[in-house]
Amino acid sequence: METSKINSLSQVAEIQLSYRSKVSLSQCPKIACSRQAYSVLLEGWDKDKIEFVEQFKVMVLNKANRVIGVLLLGTGSVAGVTVDVKLIMFTAMKCNASGIIISHNHPSGNLMPSNQDKLLTQKVKEAGQILDLPLLDHIIVTQEGFFSFSDEGLL
Repeated sequence: METSKINSLSQVAEIQLSYRSKVSLSQCPKIACSRQAYSVLLEGWDKDKIEFVEQFKVMVLNKANRVIGVLLLGTGSVAGVTVDVKLIMFTAMKCNASGIIISHNHPSGNLMPSNQDKLLTQKVKEAGQILDLPLLDHIIVTQEGFFSFSDEGLL
């Protein structure tokens, strides 16, 4: 092999897959219903932003439905937030998750999902089916309540 080819291969980025938790799984909340997921999400939501701008979060769970973690994936405007399905799946795969709950807030307080919310839910569900990472719920969060796609039969 030519020296120039060997040198170019040595300058490729190294990829590492790892996950470290600072909390034992027995201390992580176990999610058995949408209300429990909403409680965990609301507890960690920035109270200064929940009625101000839309934010999107991913909750990843292990096989026993224990919360591995919650990631703020995006902050948008008053009327929406852009979400990349690849980043949702990357987050879950990085943690070796067995299930995903996605969520976002509606600053208006309106709990009804938009057509964009429904479309995103379907895209994440389909991606999860391919990767064996089931979408367990999509929860719309407000300060006063929540909407669960799962409870309403929209998954």
